[in-house]
Amino acid sequence: MPLHKAIVAALIAATALPAQSLLVLSKQDHTLAIIDPTTLQVIAKAPVGNDPHEVIASSDGTTAYVSNYGFGAFNTLAVIDLTAKKPLPEIDLGPLHGPHGLTFAGGKLWFTVEANKAVGRYDPATKKVDWVLGTGQNRTHMIDVSADLQHIVTSNVSSGTVSLIDQEELHIQPPPPPRPGEPQRQGPGGPPPNMPHKDWSETVVKVGNGSEGFDLSPDRKQIWVANAQDATISIIDVATKAVIATLHPNVEGANRLKFTPDGTKVLVSTHDGIAILDANTRKEVKRLPIGGAAGILVQPDGTRAFIACGQANYVAVIDLHTFTLSGKINAGGEPDGMAWASHP
Repeated sequence: MPLHKAIVAALIAATALPAQSLLVLSKQDHTLAIIDPTTLQVIAKAPVGNDPHEVIASSDGTTAYVSNYGFGAFNTLAVIDLTAKKPLPEIDLGPLHGPHGLTFAGGKLWFTVEANKAVGRYDPATKKVDWVLGTGQNRTHMIDVSADLQHIVTSNVSSGTVSLIDQEELHIQPPPPPRPGEPQRQGPGGPPPNMPHKDWSETVVKVGNGSEGFDLSPDRKQIWVANAQDATISIIDVATKAVIATLHPNVEGANRLKFTPDGTKVLVSTHDGIAILDANTRKEVKRLPIGGAAGILVQPDGTRAFIACGQANYVAVIDLHTFTLSGKINAGGEPDGMAWASHP
């Protein structure tokens, strides 16, 4: 490496991280960009896998995880040390292929695996996948896990469904007494009779075709689902686990949907940009033709949104007070998945 490049690389590596970083994947460059959201400048880039789609940061903001998707061809998760700004050894998922959706909850990494029609969980402490649950649905794509770890939501693109997976208490009934002349039955072990035992229960809700992006309202009472093929939005009532409304806002190709933190607005990606809906009236507020949108990330304070415009090769910065384009970020070719990392 030439001396001037070595010096620049050293300076970048030594740059302190801001209190919060914006993480943006480039599908074309196979990199993760670490960005200062105040200056909109790229602090550093790190290599990831061959087909990066989604990224999430650990709760302490020190580590980023990236799904290497490949439509089921790949089975790894890339790992980035955000403090040192360099890649760590990747996670080999073994027989689990097509990892896509990611979230971090309870100190563990939760992910979807499309080829296996399942969701899984990785424990960074033991460096092992410690749990897998099948959905039985095609292309289990995005995932949300509640803070108490009792509720999971996934979208299943090709099935046109959403899975609501809840941990529930079951009560194991004692076996009936033996009939006269039968030997006393002895169980193989397990919880004593009538003792509570938790298990997962899945409710599959039919929505629209191409159900991909979704988000829960901030009060977690509703799930809004973007149906890319139908150009519709399905609204699911969490309490009844049923669709209570289907909106027709003409959002063809909508693969992502996000609420603002106050729950008043909903941002939906489209083939040519972004549509902003009023969550109460369910009507369109504004449409911004900023280029084909992929990822959507709303700043935690609700002032801005970051839109990965994969076709236009930039990340658009949207002022959520004026609903106008306030900036652009060059994070690499074909930007896609994005996440926040809060640093100690």
